[in-house]
Amino acid sequence: MADGSAEHLAALAAIAAVSALLVAGERLGGPAFSHPARLALAAVILAGFAGEQIAYAERGLWSARVNLPFQLSDAVTLVSVVALWRPRPLLVELVYYWAFAATLQALVTPDLRQAYPDVLYFTYFATHGGALAAACLLVLGERRLPRAGSAIRAYAVTAVFAVLAAVATVASGGNYLFLRRKPAGGSLLDVMGPWPVYIAAAAALGLVLFLVLELAARHYPGADAQGTARTGRRAAGHDHRG
Repeated sequence: MADGSAEHLAALAAIAAVSALLVAGERLGGPAFSHPARLALAAVILAGFAGEQIAYAERGLWSARVNLPFQLSDAVTLVSVVALWRPRPLLVELVYYWAFAATLQALVTPDLRQAYPDVLYFTYFATHGGALAAACLLVLGERRLPRAGSAIRAYAVTAVFAVLAAVATVASGGNYLFLRRKPAGGSLLDVMGPWPVYIAAAAALGLVLFLVLELAARHYPGADAQGTARTGRRAAGHDHRG
């Protein structure tokens, strides 16, 4: 699928619309809307993840070099599902940082060879778009804002995941987290130099993005002076329902 094609732009527009509707629905309907919305969105994301695995298996293309869950998109997909079911602070923070720092870029420049109406087109945008929509609902809608120091904590978790991805890359001969080579279809990594320079550059950029996202959360309506607490009666209602 070509970046900027009609099918690509249509998927982006659908994701933006769904994300906006989820935030607006939570603002208008509160928990009566957002609780079933979270469960429905989790089901869509999980179906997309499972559907992708099944599609590769049915086509005889499933391989440990490609399909183990060691891409960051896999991590945010699975964490999004759990966070939508049980929105604990660390889980929500991981969804927030990973979705806005990484998934958003993956949506703008998708590493996707299949085009509409291939099932992998739908699973790609269901998982990636679903993760972004989850971040919007949980953080922008329900105002489950990141806590102080959350950027560093999330970055530490990301670093641990990168180590696991490196082990999986060596063991399988794959290219998890693009640690062996850049995406064939082009991405932001293309302007970060050759291997292994682009890995260090991406790690540095990731840290900057995490810190910027934490700073942005401090200015979001409902943040306290530290930008970390959910305030007001609406936030208290979210805290009680877990």
